[in-house]
Amino acid sequence: MSARDTFHELVKTALQNEGWTITHDPYHIDLGFVDFYIDLGAERLLAATKDDEKIAVEIKTFLSSSTISAFHTAIGQFINYRIALDDVDPERLLYLAIPLNIYKRFFQNSFIQTVIKRNQIPLLVYDIEKQEIAQWIK
Repeated sequence: MSARDTFHELVKTALQNEGWTITHDPYHIDLGFVDFYIDLGAERLLAATKDDEKIAVEIKTFLSSSTISAFHTAIGQFINYRIALDDVDPERLLYLAIPLNIYKRFFQNSFIQTVIKRNQIPLLVYDIEKQEIAQWIK
């Protein structure tokens, strides 16, 4: 099993442990000329409001030698996925899942924070060691 697969399963299990039901693995979007595959689709019923909350999650590992290159790729992919998702499933919120160590080491940089805020990218920060969701950032 590759590290990418390991992180995929870790995030999937962590979501299930928080009460999410995995509805798509992967979430497939057919644009006619190209197919997109977002890593996961999930939903859960919020007992307090009785509203269905639906999310899609694009899981990134940031294992490449260049964190900034991985970041550029992740942001571009995220924006394309979000636009496609808005057309087919507009009530589903897309999250970018990133490892906690990368969040602490790289995503705290003011430029990176600006990119995340300006592009309104929700983050799902996952803890590799504890195998759980460390933080949801909308």
